[in-house]
This record gives sequence, structure tokens and C-alpha cells, in this order.
Amino acid sequence: MSQTKPLSTPILQLPAPDRKGLMSLEEALAARRSVREFRREPLTDRELSQLLWAAQGITSPDGLRTAPSAGALYPLEVWVATASGFYHYEPRQHRLTRRLERDLRPDIHRAAFMQEALLQAPVVLVIAAVYERMAQKYGEQRTPRYVHMEVGHSAQNLLLEAVALGLGGVLIGAFNDREVEKVFSLPADQKPLYLIPVGHPR
Repeated sequence: MSQTKPLSTPILQLPAPDRKGLMSLEEALAARRSVREFRREPLTDRELSQLLWAAQGITSPDGLRTAPSAGALYPLEVWVATASGFYHYEPRQHRLTRRLERDLRPDIHRAAFMQEALLQAPVVLVIAAVYERMAQKYGEQRTPRYVHMEVGHSAQNLLLEAVALGLGGVLIGAFNDREVEKVFSLPADQKPLYLIPVGHPR
């Protein structure tokens, strides 16, 4: 992420997302591949804006989002780890709020069994879930199914947007859950589901 604001600024207002790109959906689908090797070049705020909007952005005045959600309950929370800190994405304001002022990527690397993509990528996006939001309506039995369907929708949106921007990424589900929760100091009700390193392919 580019340093367009001083590091001491706790809130980064992201640029408004573009609604029209240079690549068709069909082209993005055909080009999508898992990318695990990245250049060190940081992402711009505009690139990060597009990725976050694709994953969980607001698309209508009544708060509906880019990814479908059972009952429009939206149990997912998106976090961003960069060299400058660890941030929480707020979809309604389309902004990032910094929670930690240090680079967590080396710690993420260790918590995810030393997968090098997590060290190389300039950005690691974390998708976590608050299962209780869904359980209030759908109960304990159906909630995991709906949450896990939704995180797949969100992650695929993000990967296709990455391709459209000339970027690459990979979905990582192999990590020590407790260690990841500890590294990020996630709220007790949030459970990490995906780590997604994104950057310019090497």
C-alpha cells in the first residue's frame, strides 16, 4: 500500500472503486491462476481499494454487497496486513482503520507453516467470520455451510479483481488457527478462514 498518509494516521480513506474495468469477466476467468511468487513492488491505494471492494464492497444504497450472503447478514470481516501495519476494512465507509502499527507478515509466515508467498506479497488479506451473526437466524446446524459458501464467493471475487488489475494471489487455508488469531489479536468472536497474499507476479 502506498504511503499516501502519515503512518500516525489511524484511518485511511480509500479511493472510490471503479465500476468499469479494462478486462472482461470472461478474460479474468480464463487468466486466473494461483500465484505464489511476487515482486516487492507495493500496491497502490487504488489497487487495494478495488480488491477490498470486490471482496466485500457495498453495491447498493440499502447496503447489499459484491458477494451474496444468506439473509444479507454478512458475517465476514476483512483485514489487511502490509509493511506499515494491520488494518480493518470498513465496507460502509470504504476505508481502513489501523489496528496495529507493525509488519505482521513474518509472524503470519510462521503461523502458516512457513509458506513463502506470505513473506513475498506486499499485502496479505485476511478473511475472518463471525458465525454468531448467521446463527441468530439460521441456527448452529446451517450456519457453517452458509458462512463457508460466502467466504468462497468473496475470495473468488477478490482473485478475479486481482487478475483484472494485473495482480496475482493465492488462497491459503493451511495455518494454525490459534496462532493466527494470536498474531492478529482478532476479536474473540472472529475466526480466520483465509489468508490471501496478493501482489505483482514475479
